[in-house]
Amino acid sequence: MWIAGCGGATGPVLLGLLLELLVPGGGAAKTGAGLVTCGSVLKLLNTHHRVRLHSHDIKYGSGSGQQSVTGVESSDDANSYWRIRGGSEGGCPRGSPVRCGQAVRLTHVLTGKNLHTHHFPSPLSNNQEVSAFGEDGEGDDLDLWTVRCSGQHWEREAAVRFQHVGTSVFLSVTGEQYGSPIRGQHEVHGMPSANTYNTWKAMEGIFIKPSVEPSAGHDEL
Repeated sequence: MWIAGCGGATGPVLLGLLLELLVPGGGAAKTGAGLVTCGSVLKLLNTHHRVRLHSHDIKYGSGSGQQSVTGVESSDDANSYWRIRGGSEGGCPRGSPVRCGQAVRLTHVLTGKNLHTHHFPSPLSNNQEVSAFGEDGEGDDLDLWTVRCSGQHWEREAAVRFQHVGTSVFLSVTGEQYGSPIRGQHEVHGMPSANTYNTWKAMEGIFIKPSVEPSAGHDEL
């Protein structure tokens, strides 16, 4: 059984939230190659199943009972925007490039909850449940994900992985699909090993321009 929340933000609200990010002192770009930076708002595409990371005010009817996280095929759903933030202690100044190996929080723009996982089984595949947790961007230490990528910084054209700091699982999609009330949406869960099901790519969004020019590097994914 699923539990639906009350109310919900719409497109104009999202637009307002995005415009709020574009304050003086930092530029932004909607298109073109470059780096993913702290403070950017974006959609994330699972490169294997071609679905975007998504959440909404609908709670799991099992497991943690927290807000559900899914994958959707639509490219224009406002519930698929996530904001890149640092850990609770900071460390991710607005406009700074996200480093490979850096721990970040992914905050769902329309509900203010953070991408989260914990030791509950996922509803369909019995992998590790992934949820959205917290209020107004504040949750706990289980909201932290390490960006695993090649080179020194997260490049927008490159595939990356997100490995959970607390439990070491990778953010994944293996194709299971839900029925009503979110029919056709894909389960998102955590898997213990790096594989083809857990690579992601930055897609549509508002990208804050880097505040400094980063140096190149050649680390491995």
